Amino acid sequence: MRTVTKLMKNWQFTGPDGKTAAVELPHTWNHIDGQDGGNDYKRGSCTYQTTFAKPAFDANTQQVWLQFEGVNASAAVTLNGTEVIRHDGGYSTFRADITALLAEQNTLTVIADNSKNDRVYPQKADFTFYGGIYRDVSLLVVSKNHIALNYLGSCGVRITPTVKGSSADIRVQTRVEGEGEVEITVNDAAGSTVLTGTGADTTLTMQHPHLWDGVRDPYLYTCTVRLVRSGAVQDEVTQRFGVRSFSVDPKQGFFLNGRAYPLHGVSRHQDRKGLGNAITREMHDEDMQLIQELGANTVRLAHYQHDQYFYDLCDAAGMVVWAEIPYISEHMPGGRANTISQMQELIEQNYNHACIVCWGVSNEITISTKDKRDMLDNHRVLNDLCHKMDDTRLTTLACYAMCGPFNPVAHITDLVSWNLYLGWYVPGLFLNDLWMDFFHLCYPNRPLGFSEYGAEGMPNLHSEHPRRGDHTEEYQALYHEYMLRCFERHPWLWSTHVWNMFDFAADARDQGGEPGMNHKGLVTFDRKTKKDSFYLYKAWWSEDPFVHICSKRFAERTRSEIEVKVYSNQKSVALFVNGEKLAEQTGEHVFTFKVKLNGETKVQAVAGDHIDEAVFTKVSTPNPDYKLTKGKTKSANWV
Repeated sequence: MRTVTKLMKNWQFTGPDGKTAAVELPHTWNHIDGQDGGNDYKRGSCTYQTTFAKPAFDANTQQVWLQFEGVNASAAVTLNGTEVIRHDGGYSTFRADITALLAEQNTLTVIADNSKNDRVYPQKADFTFYGGIYRDVSLLVVSKNHIALNYLGSCGVRITPTVKGSSADIRVQTRVEGEGEVEITVNDAAGSTVLTGTGADTTLTMQHPHLWDGVRDPYLYTCTVRLVRSGAVQDEVTQRFGVRSFSVDPKQGFFLNGRAYPLHGVSRHQDRKGLGNAITREMHDEDMQLIQELGANTVRLAHYQHDQYFYDLCDAAGMVVWAEIPYISEHMPGGRANTISQMQELIEQNYNHACIVCWGVSNEITISTKDKRDMLDNHRVLNDLCHKMDDTRLTTLACYAMCGPFNPVAHITDLVSWNLYLGWYVPGLFLNDLWMDFFHLCYPNRPLGFSEYGAEGMPNLHSEHPRRGDHTEEYQALYHEYMLRCFERHPWLWSTHVWNMFDFAADARDQGGEPGMNHKGLVTFDRKTKKDSFYLYKAWWSEDPFVHICSKRFAERTRSEIEVKVYSNQKSVALFVNGEKLAEQTGEHVFTFKVKLNGETKVQAVAGDHIDEAVFTKVSTPNPDYKLTKGKTKSANWV
């Protein structure tokens, strides 16, 4: 049986400046300067080194493998002076058999390189390219007869459920290295065995399966695959999976298990303030809890392969997932092989996740592509590759505003979505309606989604007259109010994904008074502040009762009468001013009240058993801290 030992402590790190320091993993080496603005933040090559004792194992019957779950962006790994593996791609798992190189004491050296080049993606994008060993490193001791470890970083087991009326076929494919017979056990969520079988490629029939049904009922089975030789278990792999069916209709949207299931959700970047990509499981948990609180039922995991743990969380929460590779912003002819290897790893490593329904081929690839013919050919190759490796899921990509609806790149994959910021980078929120209607008129049989939309919003910036480009919390909320109503007018969209769930580092930006940041998140970079827009989506999507007073941070006002806006998912909201009931309204999502200010005024919003409070103060002069710093009013995109 395999054993796993983490190698997370006692590393020596040498950065591009030549200085060496002791670190623990996970570690991102440019997590500070990668968040402070400017295009000259440190990218380059750095070295991690540690020593470890030879693990206990029987050289006659066992092997030792080294496993990395994420090194950004390229890694060269040596053990005791001998190179054991090179890997290009900063977001996926890779392994090497190190059995023959082990000594009693071992020196492991990893050169992590996120330098600029023309062959490894990503190289140009609106997010920071952190460097380092930012996910787990492990030693695996396994039998020489084991479930494969050397195939694209996968677990070696593929589980393919196919719903057939009141039953489902569960195909289990196992890659084996060495000798032995494969034994399969499938348990339900309570731990009771429901299926057993044998064989490296076998299909089992499950009667009346309990379906994985999104956020309503994310039911998961557990499949345990054992490799047995002469009656002894040599190796074992356990994988959770869900049984579900899905489809997309260009005129009716997304269907899950034969029923309409409108997809409304968010996009997510994985980085954190002060940490970069080197985040903990507890931080992954917090992200999922916030997404669930919002009421989302889908997540676009942008723009790269995320931690396996987060895909597990999506399975358990019932989130429908768009998974993609970082083939983004610019087609590099020298990077075609890397797009293929990253897609192969994405699919093979994530194949068993019930949450994933589509593979994202690229994002905004036409921004600065010169060789359009080569780019289109690469997209066709990737699309065919996805279908060949996984004929159970759909393919998609995200186009950007300047990529018109007639562009051939938009018609290669099964689905398509657009990143449109109409009403933010360009004036005219109404253009969103016109754009959707025009595309649907031209291509009524082409499924269309909105993969990105949003507006910068800083919780410290406020205005009585919010306008496009001011970065205020109020304009961000108005923008999203319009978009939610717009999507209600276009129910045939196959999915909508807010950009973004969380603020994230984007080093090329200098906007909103805080350089190196994209502030389109519904929650701040440190996850401590939920912006008003967060509660707007909660009012639309969540069934958990709540009430929220908007613009509470806009506490000092110069006007004698203000509009107090309230978000709630309840049908009736009452407003109290200094303890006296002002009014009660019935409606949906958004409630507005006129309140007179005289000195310090306490406001309470009451919806059923739920209460929220705010204090507004009449002042004679505007608070200058509420206004975007002069000279930082640029709201153009990062390119």
